[in-house]
Amino acid sequence: MTANPISHYDVIIIGSGSTGTPTALSMAKAGLKVLVLDRCPSVGQESNKKAIGGIRATHSDPAKIRLCLRSIEIFSTWKETCGDDIEWYQGGYMYPVYREAEEKTLKELLAKQKAYGLNIDWLDARQMLEVTPDLNPDHLLGGTFSPKDGSASPLLASHAFYHQALLHGVEFRFNEPVEEIVLNGGRVAAVRTNHATYGADVVVNAAGAWANEIGKLVGLDIPVHPDCHEAAITEPVAHFLDPMIVDIRPAPGSANYYFYQHLTGQIIFCITPSPNIWGYDTRETSSYLPMVSRRMVEIMPRLKNIRVRRTWRGLYPMTPDATPIVGWSKEVPGFMLAVGLCGQGFMLGPSVGELVSRLVTNQTVPEDAETLEIVSPYRKFGGPEKLQ
Repeated sequence: MTANPISHYDVIIIGSGSTGTPTALSMAKAGLKVLVLDRCPSVGQESNKKAIGGIRATHSDPAKIRLCLRSIEIFSTWKETCGDDIEWYQGGYMYPVYREAEEKTLKELLAKQKAYGLNIDWLDARQMLEVTPDLNPDHLLGGTFSPKDGSASPLLASHAFYHQALLHGVEFRFNEPVEEIVLNGGRVAAVRTNHATYGADVVVNAAGAWANEIGKLVGLDIPVHPDCHEAAITEPVAHFLDPMIVDIRPAPGSANYYFYQHLTGQIIFCITPSPNIWGYDTRETSSYLPMVSRRMVEIMPRLKNIRVRRTWRGLYPMTPDATPIVGWSKEVPGFMLAVGLCGQGFMLGPSVGELVSRLVTNQTVPEDAETLEIVSPYRKFGGPEKLQ
């Protein structure tokens, strides 16, 4: 038997990561009484702290472009508006091209990307080398450059959102795994943890790679499954690289890889495995560094002999089309989905949080309509986007 709620909230959010905490802040700003529940001992302790920090609006999906343009506004003005240094750096994103296949792919996307407000251009080889002189010039055909994209510290940003949420009255309960979502007449009524039961008319599933487990508590099978990606960081070196470099050429073991230089000098890099590595195993592998380092040194010889300090693996909560799932459950009134951000929760989280807040408060704007259609839980899932 479920105990009576010890307190009641307008909204309970499950998960204090890249999506849950910004969502809580947006809702509190809208005047809602919000509780965030997390099984971890503090904020952002699952996938958030394993993010490498890239923030781009350079996508092929219109919803992601719009959402990330808004996120960039939030990140880039955070220090000015909130006072916290989150190590925002606007170095841009660069996609160098060495083969006609990738040239065709990127050029075909340009018109759509520009139509949705993305600041992006095709640069020829000479222009690419002017922006990034250390690129390998051999067979370089050109590439795209998006100067407004950037990076920030996931650790600093998650705590900055957390402290702002506290200032706006959000309550957090850590070390409280959710054991039951209580329904009354088929709709959300409360959430029971290992510690207590809390009442709410709305529950937001922002559980990242564990979204499907939370969905099962209300009888939903949410198509979100964890895919493991590996990353690494080097020793700090003198600054020489501004943009995030993304090489979309597939190779044995990987679909693409990318790297950038942090404000403090370290090179941070990651790879997209191919085929996917499904499951929750986050142990580092012996194959990652040899595979990615050869490709990185080939595209940027200056990286040779920079020492790697550590590697790690994190989980990407993937959907069938590599696009988030955001919206109300039709089967369970009061149950909101903000899941499946596909390893891009850090860059999408702030704007997704605002979107979810507008949905809950019935304050959506006309510009939300297309985005909500694309991220709908009830869309027909197609293939993955080209720049996932």
